Amino acid sequence: MVGLAPKAKVLRYGKWGEQDAAILVPGDIISIKLGDILLTDARLLEGDPLSVDQSTLTGESLPITKGATQEVFSGSTVKKGEIKVTVYATGVHMFFGKVTHLVDSTNQVGPLQKVLTAIGNFCICSIAVGIVIELIVMYLATSQV
Repeated sequence: MVGLAPKAKVLRYGKWGEQDAAILVPGDIISIKLGDILLTDARLLEGDPLSVDQSTLTGESLPITKGATQEVFSGSTVKKGEIKVTVYATGVHMFFGKVTHLVDSTNQVGPLQKVLTAIGNFCICSIAVGIVIELIVMYLATSQV
């Protein structure tokens, strides 16, 4: 069976090879090119500028150009160029990982969630009362026949 895990072209022990994204570690050098989705946070090495779509993180509708030593983030898509990058963060240490960890770790209920919960509870109670009334009416209607 062929694995469906994302792969990356990694330089390890002086040789290029494909590795599962899950085993990438900070310090790895990977090659990225047009169409690749970045699997980690990385810093661009020397080379031509890279056009990257970061809309999944920033909401920007247009790709931005990044040059050597600039950072690119997990989830971004390469729109133009090819360059080598060095991984500097993986897992919960990535930009996107920190955001998801913060969202996951919060226990506070926001005002919108309180309003939606109240509306939902009102709807459920109204439906339950309506069903009970309907059952009573149906029972009375059928018992008089």
